[in-house]
Amino acid sequence: MTATAPVTPLVAGSTTVDVRTGLPIALCSAAAFALSGSLASSLLVTGWSPAAVVAARVGGAFLALLLPCLLLLRRVGLPTGRATGRMIAYGVVAVAGAQLCYFSAVQHLSVGVALLLEYLAPVLLIGFFWWRRGQRPSAAKLVGAALAMAGLVLVLDLTGDVRVSLVGVLWGLGAAACLCVYFVMSESSGSSSPALLLTTVGTGVGAVVLVLAGLIGIVPLTVAAAPVTIAAQTLPWWVPVVALALVSAALAYVTGIEAVRRLGSSIASFVALSEVILAVVFAALLLGQIPTPIQAVGGILILAGIATVQARPPAPRTPGAGRRSRRR
Repeated sequence: MTATAPVTPLVAGSTTVDVRTGLPIALCSAAAFALSGSLASSLLVTGWSPAAVVAARVGGAFLALLLPCLLLLRRVGLPTGRATGRMIAYGVVAVAGAQLCYFSAVQHLSVGVALLLEYLAPVLLIGFFWWRRGQRPSAAKLVGAALAMAGLVLVLDLTGDVRVSLVGVLWGLGAAACLCVYFVMSESSGSSSPALLLTTVGTGVGAVVLVLAGLIGIVPLTVAAAPVTIAAQTLPWWVPVVALALVSAALAYVTGIEAVRRLGSSIASFVALSEVILAVVFAALLLGQIPTPIQAVGGILILAGIATVQARPPAPRTPGAGRRSRRR
């Protein structure tokens, strides 16, 4: 084992921010989530409905994590009733609710506008913590938020045919609220629910809710057994389904929860915006969808916004420090 330099944590409100370990984990989570777009697209063009893709994704993650989770419970014991209730709420709102709201928004809006509304979550979290905890945002955080949102508009390429509907906007804002719940609950449940346990219960509950929503007709559930095309290769349908379950759900949620607990929900929500950039990269590599120069500029703005939000605040100066340094 090699020795490493000690981590100097930042403190944001009541959350200790460990950028050294939190940032790589957050980027890993963003990449895992971003891969879902290309994998899902390969299934959608063969006849899968969006809700069916998500149900298979989170349901498969639950099955993959079930045995490791049982082994974990054997070691740490069963969660309390309160912790169990919070995990069920996490599955209903943060997993199933976010997906249902987003896909409902897409029925009334363009995909770009729906994504833009959903990714208002980092800005909503700034307002939430200001109202709930009295954490007034710093100038750096406000500038970073503005840069990230401007970059998001460019990456999503909203210059084309933009459809706006009040119903769709409300669904999109609902998705943003559910995404806020994902970040807040991932952070606040850290003392009671290990990331593996929270992910397993959340994806299991989310899959059940999505299937029930399909059975009662809220969203269509349609699957197909046709082969898919990824990176110019023809593959069986189950290949992207397995990748969605293991990488874009199981790995993505576990690392995402861990990242939130190291960075805090506010900073982690901005780092999660890199998912949009990585989704464009994966689409270029796997589907041949080359990004435009405007999208590249947008990606740079998002990265600049993330860097600004994470900037370490200047250390407070002690009275007389300047005079002492000048006398030396």
